[in-house]
Amino acid sequence: MTALWIAHVHVTDAEAYGRYAEAAGPAIAAHGGVFLARGGRYRQMEGNDRSRNVVARFPSFEAAVACYESPEYQAALAHAKGASERDLVIVEESAPA
Repeated sequence: MTALWIAHVHVTDAEAYGRYAEAAGPAIAAHGGVFLARGGRYRQMEGNDRSRNVVARFPSFEAAVACYESPEYQAALAHAKGASERDLVIVEESAPA
């Protein structure tokens, strides 16, 4: 089963967050991740509004977790800490009905 990273982000330091995004992309791709949505148009229907929303698909739940825990992604993430308020969840996709 494939899995999704779903992130809701409020950027507080665009320069530092840019360094995160630059380093995170290759780490995500190295684990088979593909971006489905990345900061595009959205409409907040419920819950907390965050101005940046990102969805990436991975080949498996395990690959998504391995990416997050990888040294490469953790190095990238260091740039986002203190430069953003983030929520990130990994969700396994359901099989088609």
